[in-house]
Amino acid sequence: MTEPTSRTDALRTGDVKHMKWWGWGVEGVGFRHEDKPGFAPFVHRAVGLDLRAGEQAERPDFARIEVPAPTAPEELLAVLGRIVGPGNAVVDDLSRVVHTYGKSLRDLVRLRAGEIARTPDVVVYPADEAQVRGVVDAAVRADAVIIPFGGGSNIAGSLEPHPDESRVVVSLDLGRLGRVLEIDADSGLARIQAGALGPDLEAQLNREGWTMGHFPDSFTHSSLGGWVATRSSGMQSDKYGDIADIVKGLRVVRPGGVLVIRAVPSASTGPSVREMVVGSEGRLGVITEVTVQVHRLPERRAIHAYFFKDFDHGLAAMREIAESDVSPSVTRISDAHETGFSLATSKESKGIKKKAQAGLMAYLRRRGWNLDEMCLSFIGFEGDEAHAKLQKSLVDRIVRKHHGIGVGKGPGALYDQKKFDTPYIRDFLLDRGAAGDVSETAGPWSKLRGIHAAVYAAADRAYEEIGRKGWTMSHMSHSYHSGACLYFTFAFVFGDDPLGEYDTVKRAIQQAFIDAGGTISHHHGVGLEHAAWLEEDISPQGVAVMSGLFESADPGGNFNPRKIVL
Repeated sequence: MTEPTSRTDALRTGDVKHMKWWGWGVEGVGFRHEDKPGFAPFVHRAVGLDLRAGEQAERPDFARIEVPAPTAPEELLAVLGRIVGPGNAVVDDLSRVVHTYGKSLRDLVRLRAGEIARTPDVVVYPADEAQVRGVVDAAVRADAVIIPFGGGSNIAGSLEPHPDESRVVVSLDLGRLGRVLEIDADSGLARIQAGALGPDLEAQLNREGWTMGHFPDSFTHSSLGGWVATRSSGMQSDKYGDIADIVKGLRVVRPGGVLVIRAVPSASTGPSVREMVVGSEGRLGVITEVTVQVHRLPERRAIHAYFFKDFDHGLAAMREIAESDVSPSVTRISDAHETGFSLATSKESKGIKKKAQAGLMAYLRRRGWNLDEMCLSFIGFEGDEAHAKLQKSLVDRIVRKHHGIGVGKGPGALYDQKKFDTPYIRDFLLDRGAAGDVSETAGPWSKLRGIHAAVYAAADRAYEEIGRKGWTMSHMSHSYHSGACLYFTFAFVFGDDPLGEYDTVKRAIQQAFIDAGGTISHHHGVGLEHAAWLEEDISPQGVAVMSGLFESADPGGNFNPRKIVL
């Protein structure tokens, strides 16, 4: 997976590290396909991209990027510098560019092309809540815009300043607020600063024998505050819940004070202000601290792989698991297209393992399976030895009922090891002139097959419209009693108008979500990317209520304006 690099454009301010400005993750790490013999043929079949040609874009050169000059007046910079201390209010070009966009495909295409219409004018790194309060009050007095920044992994357009914004834009980076402050062992509650990134947060909890259990795809480079602000979900949400279930208390800095939600198990205190903050994308203030539900580290944890004859059988099994008394940590089923992709990204098997795989495929053919329709599933089990064993036996019974077969822990262990690496594949394709992006939705069990079919049909029409050979694949994850999340990946080779072509496909998929009975986003948020469909999703009256909330809570429009509701 790693590939060496000879230079760096990475940004580090004090103890705060950021992803590289032009792509996902850290320097020196990237996707490699040479040890995966099935990958190049798969990509050629799927989108017509010939990896054997070896054609690859040059690494972006930051020196060639024209960065708009900062417009913050010296008086404001001096005030901010006094609040956060020397070296923690910065205006250099690299800092401002890193804080301009998130990491969506649209963001990366623009960055690599040098299309930067508006950057923050200053990036500030407060060290504690008192400094956040000072920054917020100073910025509001100056009628500046405040955009909170966590890990910068957002892919919904929630971070970028509006190109027409004439006021000073302050990017408020929470990276120095990364500590677990307190663990209430009796209640299973932990107070954590909002800037804590996933790995640091879990490491601090693990040392004391606890886990939060929240592992989104962006886990390595995203923050607790970002998870709350975008209403995130994690890979193990079947057991631990989405972030909205995990969050019990909040501290949010607003002009002149701090909004405090105490961590109580339940309350009847009118409409939930906690719920208003979760998913608010910085429009109600700056989240500085979150109290979350934590759990003791499980004695045993394993992810097992299963094959199903087709997607219908797999979905039926997942639905029955969700309806049952079984409580796995992960229930995930890839459709046939994504299963083919997963198998193509595997390293070449040798010896006994290769013979075993060949034997399994032969056995499935004898059972009458069409291997092009076969679907791969991962199901996770956690707890003490007896509990995990019981859970697996109950799941195995349901799997057999739906004509699935277990194939052991080996593939599950590999999935667990590589689960945070997928965004690097997107960058690999982008380097070679191809789009690879995602959109996700959720719907009732009764509508999932219809949503799945509608998205495939809409994407195919969009590929035809732009005249490109395209590929769509999907998996089901994040199961609930009433339904589940469907997560789609789409890919094609760019033509002459990359973002125009991308918009055609993206719009088609998002509209298909709505038309088939799904939601516009399950866990990536709204930002700018999905705002156009919000009224169709939550109704005009829903948008009116949300707009009223933002206008009354932030009459000056200082907090991340024009996100969610345009």
